[in-house]
Amino acid sequence: MVETEHNHNHNHNHNHPPPTHVAHPPPPLGSARGPVYPPAEQLLQLQYCIHSNPSWVQTVILAFQHYIVMLGSVVMIATVLVPRMGGRPGDKARVIQALLFMSGLNTLLQTFLGTRLPTVMGPSFAYLIAVLSIINDFSDSNFTSEHQRFLHTMRAIQGSLIVSSFVNIIIGFGRAWGNLTRLFSPVVIVPVVCVVGLGLFGRGFPQLANCMEIGLPMLILLVVFQQYLKHIHESAHAILERFALLFCVGLVWAFAAIVTVSGAYNHVREQTKQSCRTDHSYLLSSAPWIKIPYPFQWGTPIFRASHVFGMMGAALVSSAESTGTFFAAARLAGATPPPDHVLNRSIGLQGIGQLLDGIFGAAVGTTASVENVGLLGLTHVGSRRVVQISTAFMIFFSIFGKFGAFFASIPLPIFAAIYCVLYGIVAATGITFIQFTNHNSMRNIYILGVSLFLGISIPQYFVMNTDVSGHGPVRTGAGWFNDILNAIFSSPPTVAMIVATLLDNTLEARHAHDERGIPWWVPFQRKKGDSRNEEFYSFPHRFMEYVPTRFL
Repeated sequence: MVETEHNHNHNHNHNHPPPTHVAHPPPPLGSARGPVYPPAEQLLQLQYCIHSNPSWVQTVILAFQHYIVMLGSVVMIATVLVPRMGGRPGDKARVIQALLFMSGLNTLLQTFLGTRLPTVMGPSFAYLIAVLSIINDFSDSNFTSEHQRFLHTMRAIQGSLIVSSFVNIIIGFGRAWGNLTRLFSPVVIVPVVCVVGLGLFGRGFPQLANCMEIGLPMLILLVVFQQYLKHIHESAHAILERFALLFCVGLVWAFAAIVTVSGAYNHVREQTKQSCRTDHSYLLSSAPWIKIPYPFQWGTPIFRASHVFGMMGAALVSSAESTGTFFAAARLAGATPPPDHVLNRSIGLQGIGQLLDGIFGAAVGTTASVENVGLLGLTHVGSRRVVQISTAFMIFFSIFGKFGAFFASIPLPIFAAIYCVLYGIVAATGITFIQFTNHNSMRNIYILGVSLFLGISIPQYFVMNTDVSGHGPVRTGAGWFNDILNAIFSSPPTVAMIVATLLDNTLEARHAHDERGIPWWVPFQRKKGDSRNEEFYSFPHRFMEYVPTRFL
């Protein structure tokens, strides 16, 4: 009995061991110190998204603000190109009118029939190299006057824009561009959108510094008014958040006018006068009261093969830059990323817009305006209607030249100060796409780092080695080949897109399927992959009856 009892107790103890303390794995680093924010497909602080609208009064004021912001690029491009062509202040005023008119027309096309995102279509700096090459070809020619050289150069630009526009028409409506974007993932979108903003750093503080006493106060006032003073009183919050930019432009512009009238700039360098004075552009005195841009206003277009090839490279670059800007606009407007069929029709329409640019005599082609997309984030208003109404200001001021010239006399350092903020917002918007990937993956970190750095470094090399005649570092015996490569590799978004797409699709792409964010990304690429795609990107109902189904 004793032995049996002993065995029973032994078995009992064996089946029920004494309790032990189980060591649990430590919590993730930092989890005890604050919340972890999950990925968010939409920015929750947007007050108006793509299809919600503020009141009509606010819509009109916000639309005018979009016009003011896009005006800076128009004036910058005309200021760079027209004097080199031999044009006078009156010619510069007409070029500005043509650029404004075509920006309004192309913006209407894109917001109604293209991406339908709230993106302003403005003149593109990507065409500068090709246009400078054309200007250089006629610099040694014999003309009866400088004005005749200007007209001849504009006719050559018209012909090049018309022919090269078919590049975007073909790759867009032929679905080639949409097929290319299917190779994208959030790992590719991050550097492309970031560099869309960061790659324009040369138009920020370096331009501001040309007139520090005007540009720096504008930058400081914009930050203080828009970010700090709005918290003083609840009633001032919405007003300053949405309209502080207009207040600051008015204040600093008035200050610049007072300094100009007082004679402070009478005995300074010519460059300082050009940057600081409000009357040195002579636009107000030379612009016509009423002038409607019309087809072939500079004369019959001139077609030359060497010019066309260079412009084709610029057309490809403008497509790449617009694509990155569209993804940023979708994020800041509360929409899903644009599907491939939407990008197809938008690039095709951009080609049609470039064709119209050539017909109506614009100096360059158009692209999606980065600064206006940044304005969506600054004001927290991503309404499509606001951008559509802004086209009325573009077209009105392109026809009534004196009124347009009044606003075009705003000193360029004021615009540069605005760009310091707006380009930064677009660059930061690109960073937000990383939340849909594994941002702790060394593979993704490698791709992001290399594509970001090369996307800025390679174009900087090409820009630094491009002379005033538009000749870049690629200098073979074929001028057309030089222009194409120089245009492509001078564009930060294009270089970032090439590098990121190549690395992301060849570096362990299959094994890193989930790390790349593909499961989240693929539904948005397909027409019916996500139910919201139809909500954001479908055509107006009456128009859908007349559009081929391949473009719906």
